[in-house]
Amino acid sequence: MNKTNCLSFSLAELAERLGATLVGDGNRRISRLATLSDAGPSDISFLANKAYLKYLLETQAAAVLLHPAHAGECPDTTARLELDNPYLAYAQLSRLFDPLLAREPSGIHVTAFVAGDVTLGRNVEIGPQAVIEAGVTLGDDVVIGPGSVVGMDSIIGAGSRLHANVTVCHGVVVGERAILHSGCVIGGDGFGFAHDGGRWHKIAQLGGVILGDDVEVGSCSSIDRGALGDTLIGDDVKIDSQVQIAHNVQIGDHSALAGCVGIAGSTKVGRHCMLGGGVGLAGHLRICDGVQVTGMSLVTNSITQPGVYSSGTGAMDNSLWRRNAVRFKQLDDIAKRVTRLERHHGRSE
Repeated sequence: MNKTNCLSFSLAELAERLGATLVGDGNRRISRLATLSDAGPSDISFLANKAYLKYLLETQAAAVLLHPAHAGECPDTTARLELDNPYLAYAQLSRLFDPLLAREPSGIHVTAFVAGDVTLGRNVEIGPQAVIEAGVTLGDDVVIGPGSVVGMDSIIGAGSRLHANVTVCHGVVVGERAILHSGCVIGGDGFGFAHDGGRWHKIAQLGGVILGDDVEVGSCSSIDRGALGDTLIGDDVKIDSQVQIAHNVQIGDHSALAGCVGIAGSTKVGRHCMLGGGVGLAGHLRICDGVQVTGMSLVTNSITQPGVYSSGTGAMDNSLWRRNAVRFKQLDDIAKRVTRLERHHGRSE
């Protein structure tokens, strides 16, 4: 982002906020975060990966966040903020320099609809064409973006932000400091139908959705309401874009789901789990704490031991893949033949 930022901080202020050791001029003003290769004389950058050491030697940044182990490779003209986890420090500074977070709330737009019995906290912002239905509670410092809808009797916790065109359906609870990105739908009907042999009959979805504190949901993701009980998303869960979470799913605290993950109904995912892009979890499974599933894997059985799990095959030359596909179909027959040979060999001994 090349737009000039009106925010400015001294290096001494930044070092104090981060708990970093400052080596350099603490009065120097910083107005932007930038990469090592793009940074200029009023910018601060960071080194979190040794692969980028080559850019550190030539950076024009005013200062760099880095680990003390790399202090000797920083140019003498560049100030240093030394700390054990420079990437975490970068994350903290990114929020500090975010103009969206720095702006003052603008109140309730004249085109927004707010029902008469809505409970509003302090410093609430409601954007143009937003709809806040009856019985809703909005906590302090909540921001509702343009065109967003909060359904009746829902609760949005303090410090949460709904970007433009977010839909929070009726009876949903969103914790504090949540971030819901554009196009996501929280609390839509779960995929519940009964079949009579000829046609489908809809099952009313009577549960809700409860999001914990510090949850983030990416654009165009859906979290369905429970059929009877609630769909539960724990604290500090991070959900990428275009993720589908079905009714009555439970996801434990501090887990992360990458783009296009799909979780079928009533599956329970533990704490500190990571699901790579395109992972699919079948319904009614149990995934224990500390599980990582790599991208594009399909999980059809419960996982009871922490670790890294994968399925499927990586991309390869098409002609080789076609030959291997034939072999896949032959595996069962080969296994049976091997078993017969082992039995025959055992008898002959």
